[in-house]
Amino acid sequence: MKNALVLAAVALLAGCKVGPDYRAPQSALPAAYSHAITVTAETTNSPPTRLTQWWTVFNDEDLDGLIRKAASSNLDVRIARSRVGEARALRGITRSALFPRISGGADYARSRQSKHSINSRQLTASGQSLENDFFELGPDMSWEIDVFGGTRRGVEAAQAELEASVESSRDVLVTVLAEVGLSYLDLRGAQKQLAVARDNLHAQEQTLVLTRDRFQAGLATELDTARAEAQVANTRAQIPPLEETQQRAIHRLAVLLGKPPAELETELSTVAPIPGATPRVPVGLPSDLLRQRPDIRRAERQLAAATARIGVATADLFPKFYLTAATGLQSIEAGDFFDAGSRFWSLGPSVRWPIFTAGKIRQNIRVQDARQEQSLLRYEQTVLTSLEEVENALVAFGQEQDRHRALAESEQASRRAAVLANDRYRGGLVDFLDVLEAERALLAAQDSVVQSERRLSQNLVRLYMALGGGWSEEQVFAKTQSAGTLP
Repeated sequence: MKNALVLAAVALLAGCKVGPDYRAPQSALPAAYSHAITVTAETTNSPPTRLTQWWTVFNDEDLDGLIRKAASSNLDVRIARSRVGEARALRGITRSALFPRISGGADYARSRQSKHSINSRQLTASGQSLENDFFELGPDMSWEIDVFGGTRRGVEAAQAELEASVESSRDVLVTVLAEVGLSYLDLRGAQKQLAVARDNLHAQEQTLVLTRDRFQAGLATELDTARAEAQVANTRAQIPPLEETQQRAIHRLAVLLGKPPAELETELSTVAPIPGATPRVPVGLPSDLLRQRPDIRRAERQLAAATARIGVATADLFPKFYLTAATGLQSIEAGDFFDAGSRFWSLGPSVRWPIFTAGKIRQNIRVQDARQEQSLLRYEQTVLTSLEEVENALVAFGQEQDRHRALAESEQASRRAAVLANDRYRGGLVDFLDVLEAERALLAAQDSVVQSERRLSQNLVRLYMALGGGWSEEQVFAKTQSAGTLP
């Protein structure tokens, strides 16, 4: 009866959990981005598909294929997903403490007592041997009843850590896919720069031939020929670094896809244009970052885990209740082992309460309080950093649009100047130096336009990355969830 009352009281107390209950932090966010006006932005309440799958706005099949392969084969992504499985197993380990622990054992021992002991003399006097066998078989159980919720708080912390690990995996995916996009644009930009340099080299070689012919005819000086040769050599010298950039981009893309560096050379060496950047961007509202950026979601889950650990530490201040039981068979004779008289059992509750620990428990609570405060500050820092990244990306994308338009006008003017300079030089109306200056300006203008075109598309990728684009639970993680690595 007494045991029943004790167990009933323990069961009533088992519903409480010490420590603070978690409440999601409230962040003071601006109503809109201050630089959203620099781009043709779309502000929606929910991120559209082209934010979660930003690469589709470029309408480039090669880029789409690279993204798909990287999402499934990139080693960083696979490592991150493996960490999710690790966190899931750790949660299972923590959760197992909520249940009884049952173990079974079998023991056999043969012993001999000293004949000079009191017990041995009694055995000898009664004609019994000093050597004996001992047989034991049976299960035993131990169950810590989570009266004050320390174990349940531990499960809360483990669950939050699992969810933080999932967000870390998504953050890695966002970064990897953005890096694929940036490397792909580096590749196409280098290929277009190579095309510009080779076209200019061809035109300059034709000018060199013309200059030599005019020199042979006495219509030009040897200085003109030397200047033309120098310009051809200078333009030719620009080609190897661009070819190196092209190869580096191919090698980087292959590694991002989890392949040897040279495996994609045949596939990606074919020249293709730089994918154009759309002027309309689904910027959304600053509050969207809280649910769209994985790093913010991870920081929030880490704060939840830190809050739960305060409860784990606080529970150590209170007594721990255990229910233990054991049963089985014991005998010193093998023939009597399975007799009814060999049975034994024990059952009863126990309590353990730390009375003096020299302040260790309370200091641990202070440690967990400090760690929770740090997690909250890291969360606020992550939110502010994300706002900074979006604002910077908006400025970079908007300003590069203006720069690209100005460079395009400069290229057109330089092209007209080069045509006029060559025509007048052939007619003997201008010095050859004017031709050199015009061709040099044209090459620089064309190269700047190509670089701006690549940078514009790359700034768009960085903007999507800053907004948290690049992942979706339904599509990107469908295979992982079916494999049992997500909660």
